[in-house]
Amino acid sequence: MEKKTLTTSKAVIYAAGIFGVQILIGYINSFQTEFYNKMYSAFDPNIFFAAAVIIFVAKVISCIFDPLIGSLIDKSDLPGGKMRPWILRSAFPLAILTTLIFVYIPFDAVGGVKGKVLLYAYITVTTVLWNIAMSFADIPSQGLLSLLSPSAEERNMAAGFSNIGKSIGLYGPGVAVTIVMIILNAIHGQGNYPDKEYYLVTALFLMCVGLFCILLMYRKNEETVVSTNAKNAVSFKDMFLELKNHKMMTIVLLINLLGFARAINAVIVVQLNGAVVGWIDFFGVRMDTTADASWAPGLLGGISGFIGIIVIPFICKKIGEKKAYIIFSILQFVFGLAVTIFYCLLPAGHALRYGNPALYFILIVNFISGFLMCVNTYIPLVITADIVDYYYWKTGTRNEGVDYAILSMSIKLGNALCVVFGLLMVALSGYTQVAYAAGAVTPHMQNVIMIAFYGCGPFSAFLSCIPMFWYKIDGSVKTDMRAALKSENN
Repeated sequence: MEKKTLTTSKAVIYAAGIFGVQILIGYINSFQTEFYNKMYSAFDPNIFFAAAVIIFVAKVISCIFDPLIGSLIDKSDLPGGKMRPWILRSAFPLAILTTLIFVYIPFDAVGGVKGKVLLYAYITVTTVLWNIAMSFADIPSQGLLSLLSPSAEERNMAAGFSNIGKSIGLYGPGVAVTIVMIILNAIHGQGNYPDKEYYLVTALFLMCVGLFCILLMYRKNEETVVSTNAKNAVSFKDMFLELKNHKMMTIVLLINLLGFARAINAVIVVQLNGAVVGWIDFFGVRMDTTADASWAPGLLGGISGFIGIIVIPFICKKIGEKKAYIIFSILQFVFGLAVTIFYCLLPAGHALRYGNPALYFILIVNFISGFLMCVNTYIPLVITADIVDYYYWKTGTRNEGVDYAILSMSIKLGNALCVVFGLLMVALSGYTQVAYAAGAVTPHMQNVIMIAFYGCGPFSAFLSCIPMFWYKIDGSVKTDMRAALKSENN
């Protein structure tokens, strides 16, 4: 029997490291703007407009750094490998900056124009630094996948586990917030503490969890594939040439840019909860879906996404990544369009527009959409690893740093568009914490947010599948490539 290079236990540890990175990213994605909403919307009702612009600019700036970071990684010759040293170096800055973003500073007490200038200056600096730190963590942690084993089957196994870790990490912060609030309720009494406290305590808790998992990945995983180091720095011109010459990486870029709104569920999920569901009675306990029950509407979506991530590798093995991505994207579009039309036609005051009935409706919808969305995280990562192998097979050169920088850059450019689009839709709806607290949520607010959440995301997914029709590392091409690389490694 052929000895495994990458054991199942090490693949699980790699997934734990991805979970550690993603739980910090997930807390920022889901709760950063809601933190600003709760802390500062009474001070400035335009907080969503301002946050959308700031976060968009911060993500674009971090995208500019992605090629530089990829080049730095490709040129590096550090003890421990190409990716692992950068995983260690990035872990603490990412964890610390995640915590700093959730530190409340009373700029509203300063008041006036000065207070707003200070507020948005602080948000801008911390958000830009966080996004750069995220790039330094994301590129090597994702790029490590292609170096864990020369076997595509073993890498796909690790990719499957890592996507489970990623999915749990992105949903985990909502559960963490609830646990923290339960503990604070036991210490202070029900609700006898400010919102700023549970946000900060949750950030500190996730900082510890994230750091532990990232450092575990660093300590326990090894780079078994030797990768050549780039001799020269990669300029933006070189990046464009990489995309021009390597058409498959251009496809990765396009599917993430065209599919930008697919991630809108992470950006405005708490605002959707507030506008569409609000307060619920959960097993006799009254809970707020913007705070201690923020996880509840997405619970079945997380479960079905988890199931999907387990199932999708088998589907891809049967029909290939190309067909799977196209089929699932079309199904997302059809289902999302049907849900959006159905909800917007509901009359004002309908039972499905608020409270527990709305929760049950969202649970069912999220269960189906969560399964359909699973291809969006799994397939781009897998095909990027295949592309690295493909061009090594064709040219004899491996460029993990640059290729995963392109992957990271495309994801973050898509996320930047998603953030500005999602938050602007929320702002245009008129929804704020002030409206929520006053019980003044209107059907217009609900419809606009539902259109953004369930309509625009699936439409974007449909657009993203178009470039996949030109993806060619599939079927016999992949079979020939894997056979040739396996023969070379033996």
